[in-house]
Amino acid sequence: MKKPSVIIGKKQIIMTCLTLMLAIAVYINYTTAPKLSDRSEAAAASEMNDIVSYGDTEFVNADAAGTDYFAQARLDRMNNRDEAVQTLQTMIGGGDVSDDEMVVNALDAVQVSKLIESEGTIESLVKAQGFADCVAYLDGESAKIVVKTEGLDKAQAAAIKEIILGETDVSAENIRIFEVK
Repeated sequence: MKKPSVIIGKKQIIMTCLTLMLAIAVYINYTTAPKLSDRSEAAAASEMNDIVSYGDTEFVNADAAGTDYFAQARLDRMNNRDEAVQTLQTMIGGGDVSDDEMVVNALDAVQVSKLIESEGTIESLVKAQGFADCVAYLDGESAKIVVKTEGLDKAQAAAIKEIILGETDVSAENIRIFEVK
Protein backbone atom coordinates (compact mmCIF):
# COMPACT_ATOMS: atom_id res chain seq x y z
CA MET A 1 0.00 0.00 0.00
CA LYS A 2 1.38 3.37 -1.09
CA LYS A 3 1.29 6.42 1.11
CA PRO A 4 -0.36 9.43 -0.49
CA SER A 5 2.16 12.12 -1.31
CA VAL A 6 1.46 15.82 -1.16
CA ILE A 7 2.50 17.52 -4.35
CA ILE A 8 2.26 21.26 -4.57
CA GLY A 9 1.89 22.25 -8.19
CA LYS A 10 1.42 25.42 -10.16
CA LYS A 11 -2.36 25.34 -9.84
CA GLN A 12 -2.22 25.14 -6.06
CA ILE A 13 0.25 28.02 -5.86
CA ILE A 14 -1.85 30.16 -8.20
CA MET A 15 -5.03 29.36 -6.26
CA THR A 16 -3.35 30.21 -2.96
CA CYS A 17 -2.00 33.52 -4.29
CA LEU A 18 -5.36 34.49 -5.77
CA THR A 19 -7.20 33.61 -2.60
CA LEU A 20 -4.73 35.64 -0.55
CA MET A 21 -5.00 38.66 -2.88
CA LEU A 22 -8.78 38.43 -2.83
CA ALA A 23 -8.81 38.26 0.96
CA ILE A 24 -6.56 41.32 1.15
CA ALA A 25 -8.77 43.26 -1.28
CA VAL A 26 -11.92 42.38 0.67
CA TYR A 27 -10.23 43.36 3.95
CA ILE A 28 -9.11 46.73 2.53
CA ASN A 29 -12.59 47.38 1.17
CA TYR A 30 -14.14 46.42 4.51
CA THR A 31 -11.83 48.64 6.56
CA THR A 32 -12.22 51.69 4.29
CA ALA A 33 -16.02 51.45 4.01
CA PRO A 34 -18.04 53.36 6.61
CA LYS A 35 -19.45 51.15 9.33
CA LEU A 36 -23.18 50.55 8.97
CA SER A 37 -23.80 50.87 12.71
CA ASP A 38 -22.02 54.25 12.83
CA ARG A 39 -23.98 55.50 9.85
CA SER A 40 -27.31 54.26 11.15
CA GLU A 41 -26.82 55.98 14.52
CA ALA A 42 -25.83 59.24 12.84
CA ALA A 43 -28.69 58.95 10.33
CA ALA A 44 -31.20 58.25 13.10
CA ALA A 45 -30.02 61.30 15.03
CA SER A 46 -30.18 63.55 11.96
CA GLU A 47 -33.58 62.17 10.93
CA MET A 48 -34.98 63.01 14.36
CA ASN A 49 -34.06 66.63 13.68
CA ASP A 50 -35.09 66.71 10.02
CA ILE A 51 -38.50 65.01 10.02
CA VAL A 52 -41.60 67.21 10.19
CA SER A 53 -44.84 65.29 10.47
CA TYR A 54 -48.16 66.62 9.11
CA GLY A 55 -50.81 63.96 9.52
CA ASP A 56 -49.68 60.67 7.96
CA THR A 57 -47.06 62.21 5.66
CA GLU A 58 -43.42 62.68 6.64
CA PHE A 59 -41.25 65.31 4.99
CA VAL A 60 -37.53 64.61 5.14
CA ASN A 61 -34.75 67.11 4.64
CA ALA A 62 -33.03 66.64 1.25
CA ASP A 63 -29.61 66.45 2.97
CA ALA A 64 -30.52 63.16 4.62
CA ALA A 65 -31.55 61.77 1.22
CA GLY A 66 -28.19 62.85 -0.25
CA THR A 67 -26.34 61.01 2.50
CA ASP A 68 -28.45 57.92 1.86
CA TYR A 69 -27.53 58.08 -1.84
CA PHE A 70 -23.84 57.65 -1.11
CA ALA A 71 -24.42 54.89 1.44
CA GLN A 72 -26.71 53.04 -0.97
CA ALA A 73 -24.26 53.51 -3.86
CA ARG A 74 -21.41 52.04 -1.81
CA LEU A 75 -23.61 49.13 -0.73
CA ASP A 76 -24.69 48.43 -4.33
CA ARG A 77 -21.10 48.62 -5.56
CA MET A 78 -19.90 46.28 -2.81
CA ASN A 79 -22.68 43.77 -3.62
CA ASN A 80 -21.81 43.87 -7.33
CA ARG A 81 -18.11 43.32 -6.57
CA ASP A 82 -18.93 40.47 -4.19
CA GLU A 83 -20.95 38.79 -6.94
CA ALA A 84 -18.08 39.22 -9.40
CA VAL A 85 -15.60 37.80 -6.90
CA GLN A 86 -17.90 34.85 -6.18
CA THR A 87 -18.22 34.15 -9.91
CA LEU A 88 -14.43 34.28 -10.35
CA GLN A 89 -13.91 31.96 -7.39
CA THR A 90 -16.40 29.51 -8.86
CA MET A 91 -14.67 29.66 -12.23
CA ILE A 92 -11.23 29.18 -10.71
CA GLY A 93 -12.37 26.36 -8.45
CA GLY A 94 -14.06 24.48 -11.28
CA GLY A 95 -12.47 21.14 -12.13
CA ASP A 96 -12.91 21.40 -15.92
CA VAL A 97 -10.74 24.50 -16.33
CA SER A 98 -7.67 24.38 -18.56
CA ASP A 99 -4.40 26.03 -17.55
CA ASP A 100 -4.97 28.91 -19.99
CA GLU A 101 -8.47 29.57 -18.64
CA MET A 102 -7.07 29.39 -15.09
CA VAL A 103 -4.50 32.08 -15.91
CA VAL A 104 -7.15 34.30 -17.53
CA ASN A 105 -9.40 33.90 -14.48
CA ALA A 106 -6.47 34.67 -12.19
CA LEU A 107 -5.71 37.85 -14.10
CA ASP A 108 -9.38 38.87 -13.89
CA ALA A 109 -9.32 38.36 -10.12
CA VAL A 110 -6.17 40.48 -9.82
CA GLN A 111 -7.81 43.19 -11.96
CA VAL A 112 -10.92 43.24 -9.73
CA SER A 113 -8.80 43.55 -6.59
CA LYS A 114 -6.81 46.42 -8.12
CA LEU A 115 -10.03 48.22 -9.08
CA ILE A 116 -11.39 47.86 -5.54
CA GLU A 117 -8.21 49.24 -4.06
CA SER A 118 -8.08 52.12 -6.56
CA GLU A 119 -11.70 53.07 -5.88
CA GLY A 120 -11.03 53.32 -2.15
CA THR A 121 -7.88 55.38 -2.70
CA ILE A 122 -9.61 57.76 -5.12
CA GLU A 123 -12.54 58.27 -2.74
CA SER A 124 -10.19 59.06 0.15
CA LEU A 125 -8.14 61.52 -1.90
CA VAL A 126 -11.20 63.30 -3.28
CA LYS A 127 -12.63 63.65 0.23
CA ALA A 128 -9.27 65.05 1.31
CA GLN A 129 -9.75 67.79 -1.31
CA GLY A 130 -12.65 69.09 0.80
CA PHE A 131 -15.67 67.34 -0.69
CA ALA A 132 -18.31 66.10 1.76
CA ASP A 133 -18.69 62.68 0.14
CA CYS A 134 -17.63 60.78 -2.95
CA VAL A 135 -18.21 57.44 -4.70
CA ALA A 136 -15.89 56.15 -7.42
CA TYR A 137 -16.77 53.58 -10.09
CA LEU A 138 -13.92 52.05 -12.10
CA ASP A 139 -14.16 49.38 -14.77
CA GLY A 140 -10.64 49.47 -16.20
CA GLU A 141 -11.54 51.54 -19.26
CA SER A 142 -13.51 54.40 -17.70
CA ALA A 143 -13.94 56.19 -14.40
CA LYS A 144 -17.12 57.72 -13.02
CA ILE A 145 -16.96 59.85 -9.89
CA VAL A 146 -19.99 61.12 -7.98
CA VAL A 147 -19.21 63.98 -5.56
CA LYS A 148 -21.40 65.79 -3.09
CA THR A 149 -21.02 69.50 -3.72
CA GLU A 150 -23.03 72.68 -4.10
CA GLY A 151 -21.24 73.57 -7.32
CA LEU A 152 -18.17 72.19 -9.05
CA ASP A 153 -15.79 74.66 -10.63
CA LYS A 154 -13.14 73.92 -13.25
CA ALA A 155 -10.27 73.85 -10.74
CA GLN A 156 -12.03 71.25 -8.58
CA ALA A 157 -12.88 69.12 -11.62
CA ALA A 158 -9.25 69.32 -12.76
CA ALA A 159 -8.06 68.27 -9.29
CA ILE A 160 -10.40 65.26 -9.32
CA LYS A 161 -9.25 64.27 -12.81
CA GLU A 162 -5.62 64.57 -11.69
CA ILE A 163 -6.30 62.20 -8.78
CA ILE A 164 -7.91 59.66 -11.11
CA LEU A 165 -5.13 59.92 -13.69
CA GLY A 166 -2.54 59.40 -10.95
CA GLU A 167 -4.25 56.27 -9.60
CA THR A 168 -5.44 54.56 -12.79
CA ASP A 169 -4.57 54.02 -16.44
CA VAL A 170 -7.85 55.56 -17.59
CA SER A 171 -7.53 58.21 -20.29
CA ALA A 172 -8.75 61.74 -19.52
CA GLU A 173 -11.60 61.59 -22.05
CA ASN A 174 -13.05 58.53 -20.28
CA ILE A 175 -13.39 60.29 -16.92
CA ARG A 176 -16.87 61.50 -15.97
CA ILE A 177 -17.63 63.58 -12.88
CA PHE A 178 -21.17 63.88 -11.54
CA GLU A 179 -22.47 66.24 -8.87
CA VAL A 180 -25.03 65.45 -6.19
CA LYS A 181 -26.32 68.31 -4.08
